Amino acid sequence: MAAIVVIVIAAAAWWLWQAPQWRTRIVETVQQSLGLATQEPAQPGPVTTAENAAAPAAQATVDAALPQAPENPAPLHPLEPLEAQAPAAESTAAALPPLEASDGDLQATLTRLAGDTRVATLVRGDQLVRRIVATVDNLPSQRAPTQMWPVHPTAPRFTVDDSGGEADTFIAPANSARYAPAVALFTRLDMQQLAREYRRYYPLFQQAYEELGYPDRYFNDRLVAVIDHLLQAPEPVAPRVRLMPVRGEIVSQQPWVRYEFEDPQLEALSAGQKILVRMGPENARRVKSQLRALRAAITAAAPANQSAAP
Repeated sequence: MAAIVVIVIAAAAWWLWQAPQWRTRIVETVQQSLGLATQEPAQPGPVTTAENAAAPAAQATVDAALPQAPENPAPLHPLEPLEAQAPAAESTAAALPPLEASDGDLQATLTRLAGDTRVATLVRGDQLVRRIVATVDNLPSQRAPTQMWPVHPTAPRFTVDDSGGEADTFIAPANSARYAPAVALFTRLDMQQLAREYRRYYPLFQQAYEELGYPDRYFNDRLVAVIDHLLQAPEPVAPRVRLMPVRGEIVSQQPWVRYEFEDPQLEALSAGQKILVRMGPENARRVKSQLRALRAAITAAAPANQSAAP
């Protein structure tokens, strides 16, 4: 299910989004849907960084790498209706709640699938479907605002190894341990069961996706494209990082959120791909393995005598 994918990735890298945010149509639309204020938060002072200067070009590179959907398309990956997977007498799927009242139902489903009550403390309890959809849609972008994420911040903070001096700073090997609990939870999941629940909730995900401004497109197509994008993330070992310079009168109280990759190719990656890189190659490989299994489950062709639903 898209929810678990987002929970694992978002919980692993909440700090990534603390840098200044870009205001986009998606952010404004989702903020309105969630009842959040659309006014930009006041900044402590002028901030000039190498990342600010390179951001538009990097975003253009990311956007060009994603498949562009035509206007008014048929679904590329139509979902088999849940009811078609088993005879009606065997179907135990409960009726879906309306989108506005779906939080409790979805949280209970995630907890049951994971077999771990910690899921309830990890995810946010309001507008969960809309948060998941907005986050999935933003993962291939350069930035995604923290107020849109479906999970609470995860401690402890990002760590680096700077024992070699400022010019020789790496992501600390122990940093990958921060992600271990979320990755372990994700890898315990049965992807076929996950896909079945995703099909059950899909009308709500599609409704939330249309609210973002995509009335003629399909959330499952977007999810598959984002999974494909994440699977392309490189797996460097202990990549070098550097602290971005800040020019202003206010001293940063959270310097760990201002690290960027020294390799310009890594720094040009999307936000979602950077998350996978920062969690370490072993964790990234385990997550990717599950993403491949999930992709296969949600793109399986429906039998010829059964209709498909977007």
